Amino acid sequence: MTTISTTRGTSMSAVKKLVFSAAAIALATVTSYIKLWEMPMGGSITLMSMLFICLIGYWFGPKYGLLTGVAYGLLQFFIDPYILSIPQVLLDYPLAFGALGLSGFFHDKKWGLQIGYVIGVLGRFVCSTLSGVIFFADYAPKGMHPLAYSAAYQGSYLGVEGIITLIIISLPPVMKAMQLVKAQTKA
Repeated sequence: MTTISTTRGTSMSAVKKLVFSAAAIALATVTSYIKLWEMPMGGSITLMSMLFICLIGYWFGPKYGLLTGVAYGLLQFFIDPYILSIPQVLLDYPLAFGALGLSGFFHDKKWGLQIGYVIGVLGRFVCSTLSGVIFFADYAPKGMHPLAYSAAYQGSYLGVEGIITLIIISLPPVMKAMQLVKAQTKA
């Protein structure tokens, strides 16, 4: 792909990636407010909000995916912060949402969007589960191990949203549309 240098030393390709990333963050933020189900102590099943961050990784690779995910996590923190400590904030926001950018490691693979999406959501699940074990273990029911409780809690909403999104992005018309948009990101 050829790029055109601008007077400030950036390329049109970098500008396009920035614009797509900003649009993805905006779409993820808007869809994060469309909640199909909200958990009592945080977390919700949204209208595919994680997909938009994973798409940046799928389109542009892990560098842009991870950066976009971290930026989105910071935005989520500023919009609706929950603060116990700095390590908890880091794990729950930039690291958990940044993990969605792991999708970028599969950007050039067959079924890369689906595989990358699953890996990104699993990355977020791991961060959220660790946060639950480290910072919210007191919420585990008596006799239940905090790891089991945290994994069940996080999996209950991340897993459902993940499955719904996977089904939708695997539909042939949606797959075709995603491939067309990916081709536009390269043009």
